[in-house]
Amino acid sequence: MGSHYPIRPFETLEEFKECVRFQEETWGDGFSERVAVAILKVSERLGGIAAGAFDDDGTMAGFVFGMTGLQAGEVIHWSDMLAVRPGLQDTGLGARLKAYQRDTLLAMGITRVHWTFDPLESKNAHLNLNKLGAVAGEYVQDMYGQTDSPLHRGIGTDRFVPTWTLDSERVTTRLVEGRTGPEAGADEGATRVFEVKSEGDLELPGEPDLSLEGSRLLVPIPTSIQMIKDVSLDAAVRWRRVTRSALSTYVERGYEARELYRRPLGSEYLLCR
Repeated sequence: MGSHYPIRPFETLEEFKECVRFQEETWGDGFSERVAVAILKVSERLGGIAAGAFDDDGTMAGFVFGMTGLQAGEVIHWSDMLAVRPGLQDTGLGARLKAYQRDTLLAMGITRVHWTFDPLESKNAHLNLNKLGAVAGEYVQDMYGQTDSPLHRGIGTDRFVPTWTLDSERVTTRLVEGRTGPEAGADEGATRVFEVKSEGDLELPGEPDLSLEGSRLLVPIPTSIQMIKDVSLDAAVRWRRVTRSALSTYVERGYEARELYRRPLGSEYLLCR
């Protein structure tokens, strides 16, 4: 289904404006972190990407936006936003937008991309690690401070900062050849940092063991942090506290999140050192 939507750069002022409206539809009316038309247009002119997927009547079905700049003398790309209409999520359109981004950047000679995602959002983790082939070796606590987005309000804005190496074998295998992760068997023998128990309709984390030294660790996350937040904000805050402690500690010790395994009770990151 997601393959029926042509992807191309924004061309008209109205398309740039539609992108701003799309941001508010995705992250909430009055979303204060939305990217304005002027920034979208300037970024595109200076080597960034502002492109959308459109249906037959020109309606935007999704978009990707990122900026290009220098980091320690290397030209890199910061992929700031990716969004797909709710009815088209899980159709592969998000991966197609990222593939378009990859092809465009490789043609410019750019091979390294970063962005952020909430470690508690399992769908985003599955896309970023398993489908795209990124790895996450940086964890930032409250990267954006408090937000008015209904998706993240009340639980902070902790973020993974993944690295997407566009010309790597891992990315080629997963995104281009379609051999989606997680790698079978890579989690065998890995040690779980904390256990998860079910209490009524809620999945709740135990306390993390921060003294582990194995080469492979498993860190659980909930099936849907949004569903948990709707039922109990206290439970969602507990998930943030426990995963922040586990992920920030082990990432600081040199581990990186490489896979996401979906389990009967939630999902689990595989951390490797």
